[in-house]
Amino acid sequence: MHFHRLAALLLGAWLGGSVFMDMVATQNFRSVDRLLSAPPMQVAERIQVLGGHDAARVFLRYQVSEQNRWYFQVWERVQIALGAVLFLVLAFGAGPKRLMLVLTLLVLVMVLLMHFFLTPEITRLGRALDFGPAADRTRFWTLHGMYSASELIKLGLGMALVVRLLLRAKSDQAAR
Repeated sequence: MHFHRLAALLLGAWLGGSVFMDMVATQNFRSVDRLLSAPPMQVAERIQVLGGHDAARVFLRYQVSEQNRWYFQVWERVQIALGAVLFLVLAFGAGPKRLMLVLTLLVLVMVLLMHFFLTPEITRLGRALDFGPAADRTRFWTLHGMYSASELIKLGLGMALVVRLLLRAKSDQAAR
């Protein structure tokens, strides 16, 4: 059935995008240290103008933080769209699929909570910590840990959806 293919495509894009975004966020921060560890002479000169290695590191990490904040906000909007379309595909596809609908709704609700509650607070605290005192650092890392845990739960539920979709496709194919 075609709805299986479309659901698999949407789910693959969703899960693949999530893994990709996690990799991008971590690698962006590592790129700062890679750049500063052995900068070309022209870059080293500009680093000195900025105030040295430590000042350049703070500035570049700020830039990476802003980039990651934007990436995650956009990716969460994309996930909301993917989740809504996947829900509709599953709802209007053939046969009973209550578990797949519930799993999709759970993941979609998680993304909505992340987008409207966790991400704005992480962004606010992160911006306050970029150049300021470490007063809210514990709260920032607690929320960051909650976000990471949400990502892992979301991926686990997504994998359960994949398994369910594969089993459903097999049973539909065997019934023909």
